[in-house]
Amino acid sequence: MTVAPGRRERKKAATRQKIADTALRLFLERGYDAVGIRDVAAEADVAVTTLFAHFASKEALVFERDEDFERRLTRAVTNRAPDEPLIPALRREIRTMVRHCTAEQADPIWRMIDETPSLRDYEESMRLRHAESLATAIAADLDPPPGATACRTIARFVVDAFSLAREAPDPDAAVDEIFRMVEAAWQVALGDGSEPAPKTAGQNP
Repeated sequence: MTVAPGRRERKKAATRQKIADTALRLFLERGYDAVGIRDVAAEADVAVTTLFAHFASKEALVFERDEDFERRLTRAVTNRAPDEPLIPALRREIRTMVRHCTAEQADPIWRMIDETPSLRDYEESMRLRHAESLATAIAADLDPPPGATACRTIARFVVDAFSLAREAPDPDAAVDEIFRMVEAAWQVALGDGSEPAPKTAGQNP
């Protein structure tokens, strides 16, 4: 059963969202490099320390859904139905994420990211972190787990699929094309072509 967040958690989430929305508006209006942390804090009517309590860096303000995306990737592994293979579950989640990030209103944001070296670097480090979390989730979920190299390789392919599809003329078609290759690579990694079963509650990791 999902427990509704308490008043304190709701207030904290609202403050975080207000800061992120304010920062993005200022970045798009004035240019990313022209806006400082103090500008964002003043416009959002919060202290600089409050801003840093929610976001570790200026770059993180642009990627405010970073942790949510990471959780969604790992949950695509751990929360899938017992009879659903791994790769189709990940394909479905990546397709959803790509559609979200290729919506018309997202174009100015990605243009800003693509034109700003520090944001491109941050996105790259973020993708690497997401891939490591996904690899850990894959290894922990399957019994017996594939080798660590196989898990990390497939996780990297899946995370990179998001960026490749986002930039493609037809993102949906790109997701399908990329995941046909991911599926083939996964079968090679498994050796005999059969996927290990997801671990059930009570099994050791």
